[in-house]
Amino acid sequence: MAIDRRRRALIGAGGIAVAAWTPWARASADRAAEGTASATGRDRQPAAASAAAFAATWGQDGRYFVGVLAARPDGVAILCRHELPTRAHGLAVEPQGTILLVARRPGDWLLRFDPQRGMVVDWNWSDGDFVYNGHVIRSGDGRRLFTTETSLETGEGSIGVRDARGLALLDRWPTGGLDPHELVAGPGDTLWVANGGIETRIETGRTKHHLARMDSSLVRLDPASGRHTGQWRLDDRRLGLRHLAVAPDGTLGIALQAEHDDEQARHDAPVLALWDRRRGLRPVPLPPGRALAGYGGSIAASGADLAVSCPRAGKVARWELAAGEARWQAAVDLPQACPIAGGWAGGAGAVVHAGEGIAARRLPLDDALHLDNHWALITGEASFRRS
Repeated sequence: MAIDRRRRALIGAGGIAVAAWTPWARASADRAAEGTASATGRDRQPAAASAAAFAATWGQDGRYFVGVLAARPDGVAILCRHELPTRAHGLAVEPQGTILLVARRPGDWLLRFDPQRGMVVDWNWSDGDFVYNGHVIRSGDGRRLFTTETSLETGEGSIGVRDARGLALLDRWPTGGLDPHELVAGPGDTLWVANGGIETRIETGRTKHHLARMDSSLVRLDPASGRHTGQWRLDDRRLGLRHLAVAPDGTLGIALQAEHDDEQARHDAPVLALWDRRRGLRPVPLPPGRALAGYGGSIAASGADLAVSCPRAGKVARWELAAGEARWQAAVDLPQACPIAGGWAGGAGAVVHAGEGIAARRLPLDDALHLDNHWALITGEASFRRS
């Protein structure tokens, strides 16, 4: 199968074990990441204590990395990094400081990276029947992991239930749709997943098929059993539900990606939807003149705010939640904006603070460092192994 050929290419000829794959073995020689990544990539200097640190993944010089970045007064510093076999997508920071991350869809690996030790401590390859769809979270008790996956045989979506200790598969639960993407834990012991609803095939990678039949939905499940307790769809079936964030009041924010055939309709489409118990699922219209190219790359809740990064429009948009409504606040320019957490958003050449006082902070980022779709906020700067 295609996935087996890809795996063999990654780990090299002659059946080399994954644990001995070259980039991991040569990590001790790869120490060029220390210091501040300035806008030009020159003059890397130690800097003062950071305002924030992030578990992140990125591309640089044709290679892919996981590591920890710090937003400092004079720029963004790489505290540690470790090379990956292919591009990553979603990640989650565990209480003990390790980082779970998943390959970009259709993906064939899930791993746990320990930035303190500078090494991968657990790695799981897909079994050849399913591929990973880019996101992973921990169960409330920390004993299990949930991943979104797609069957290579039927194309149906599922949640992989895995042992948190070693990543082994325990069970699979159907998501009730195609192309499940992000999943989050919600209030009242619930599990939410966004079915993108677009047919893809392993032989054509990320190519989208039969968009006229796309069926995107928001699904609520019982995290103990996988039992479905609700499913919602938008009236406009060409709005794809992709990424999720839970606000403190329990409102669910959903970043949308428009798939309309008409270019203008796609350009003007909303990028945010809300769900709550009272009103269910509905899109949030944009103010006049505020088109965001119909594409939300990531979403984050920060206090009473929801922020959506819009890489195709080169902006980060912010709404305030009040009385069950999302009130437009502002947008800040940020080319290729995508990862966002804790009010901080990353893009091409810069990181901005996108919370209250949205344009108040803008820090330079090495132009050669291309951030992936998501990052996670880490409190403070620990002593990371620079690998």
